Amino acid sequence: MQHKIPHVEDNPDDVMLVNMAFTKAEASVSLEVATDGDKAIAALQNGSEPLPVCVLLDIKLPSISGFEVLYWIRSQSRFKHLPVIMLTSSLLPKDINRAYDLGANSYLVKPAELDSLIALARTIDLYWLRTNIRPTAG
Repeated sequence: MQHKIPHVEDNPDDVMLVNMAFTKAEASVSLEVATDGDKAIAALQNGSEPLPVCVLLDIKLPSISGFEVLYWIRSQSRFKHLPVIMLTSSLLPKDINRAYDLGANSYLVKPAELDSLIALARTIDLYWLRTNIRPTAG
């Protein structure tokens, strides 16, 4: 079964590398890319059931930021339990704290090496897709 995961990322190289990492990690995921915050919100609004298992969300995006997308997600009753994983390059404490203050479930820094990114994809797969118990609808 392929798990649907929105990947909100504007850098095409990062999109390609994350996709490659999940493929090499042999994770059963379908990454659905949104290249800016507005597109991410539109995709979630227009998405069908079942909900994605999680969202991979960058901070620095064109149009609206990842923080604004996260705020929007948490303000929607339909998505209140949707896990949001910040996948970003920022190590700034103010960004980390803001993400958690807005309701992020995890904050991960994009590794520079492909092998480390593959290991991170395996970790996401193992925890969020195979181990974590999600709430039931309703």
